Amino acid sequence: MNFRFAHNNINVLNLQDSLDFYKESLGLTECGRKVADDGSFILVYLSDGSSEHQLELTWLKDRTDAYDLGDNEIHIAFTTDNFEAAHEHHKAMGCICYENKAMGIYFISDPDGYWLEILPEKNS
Repeated sequence: MNFRFAHNNINVLNLQDSLDFYKESLGLTECGRKVADDGSFILVYLSDGSSEHQLELTWLKDRTDAYDLGDNEIHIAFTTDNFEAAHEHHKAMGCICYENKAMGIYFISDPDGYWLEILPEKNS
């Protein structure tokens, strides 16, 4: 029996703000959508265009309160082939929330407060 990653899910309060953020900050684009028959939720799947792994954004119609992210110790990590340019782009967006220069990584925060780790691609 083999398993492969399919997607990660996060819940979002404002779907359009999240879609805009993920496109601008990480270049993720919508590759699928499911709308509940009763309109109670929308699932949007985002892709980087190069891997099968997807990020699923879930919007719940009746949700008005911010999500409790606890200590925000859970995060999603992304690699980039141009770490310096990515850092400058995220700095200009004002979304860098934590940097660890000794480790060569930083984190950005999305509109709901989820942390996303940015790290350079490893050289083979």
